[in-house]
Amino acid sequence: MGNKTKTETKGEIVMCYNCGCGMPNNDMGNAANITNKTFEEAAKAMKQSAEDAKKNARQLLDKVSNSQQQSNDKNWKP
Repeated sequence: MGNKTKTETKGEIVMCYNCGCGMPNNDMGNAANITNKTFEEAAKAMKQSAEDAKKNARQLLDKVSNSQQQSNDKNWKP
């Protein structure tokens, strides 16, 4: 995760999607950052709920993070 800002909440570390601020609805002035709106838009494109999009993203992020290999090939699957 690198040098990210972390917010402590009841002993847990809470982080937003990519900057570490802990605010999942704040794009920090840059629309390229991942927010809840990002998941809502992606879910709409696939005709699924935002919660399903988040669940699928988390599952894939876990696989990618644990993969021994990385690739930029669009058909790569970890």
